[in-house]
Amino acid sequence: MPGHRGATHQGAGSQGTGHPQAPQPPAVPPSPPAPQSATAPRSPAAPRPPGAPHYPTAPPPPRADPTGAVPLPPPVAPLAPPVEHGAGTGAATLAVLLIGPAGAGKTTVARHWAQRRRVPTAHISLDDVREWVCSGFADPQSGWNEHSEAQYRLARRTCGFAARNFLANGISCIVDDAVFPDRPVVGLGGWKRHVGPGLLPVVLLPGLEVVLERNAKRSGNRRLSDEEVAAIHGRMAGWYGSGLPIIDNSTYDVETTARVLDDVLARAIASPPSW
Repeated sequence: MPGHRGATHQGAGSQGTGHPQAPQPPAVPPSPPAPQSATAPRSPAAPRPPGAPHYPTAPPPPRADPTGAVPLPPPVAPLAPPVEHGAGTGAATLAVLLIGPAGAGKTTVARHWAQRRRVPTAHISLDDVREWVCSGFADPQSGWNEHSEAQYRLARRTCGFAARNFLANGISCIVDDAVFPDRPVVGLGGWKRHVGPGLLPVVLLPGLEVVLERNAKRSGNRRLSDEEVAAIHGRMAGWYGSGLPIIDNSTYDVETTARVLDDVLARAIASPPSW
């Protein structure tokens, strides 16, 4: 009979029990994995095969700063022994222009003063920067022309940029140059534009005999003839009466001159010269 066949077929599907199979509950979907926190430990990286080169992950590049400031770590120890005279310039961040004729000792004094300060201080020598030009260097000793003047202007702009970059990072600087009071090309106006209005100029002017003696110990293109030294020294005398501080280091050694320079700069900070 039709009904009997249906029962027999249904019983076969229920493994011969003769009763219909109970409906199975729907499968529960697996729960999604919990998100890992930022501090969760990561699985170790797969080991590199033997002999494979190792390329370290480079840190992200620092964000550019329009002022040229670069974050610097604090010094872990004093960079130089402290200056043992008075308060001096202390920890002030300042820019100094040390002026003087050839043989005045301005480069040596500037370097010594920068090394003896309590805070980081850079020394920038214009002559050194000018001589970065090796091929095609226009030596002013061969005559001042448009090429030597252009290279001087370029060197001064380079020194000014370096000084501003040091100052933007909290590092003082001292630049030495033979600036003439009667020559606009090498005058103070350019230094003031390139470095800034806070530049402190100081003139180092020993006697002519001392300058001639020191110049005689030089070599290469740094040594000038006695006539050139005398002419430059005479023109430098024009700084007297200009209002700029002048140091006669005829009888001073380098250490004493650097100390006098620090005292002069301390007074210039309290009462900046008008120039």
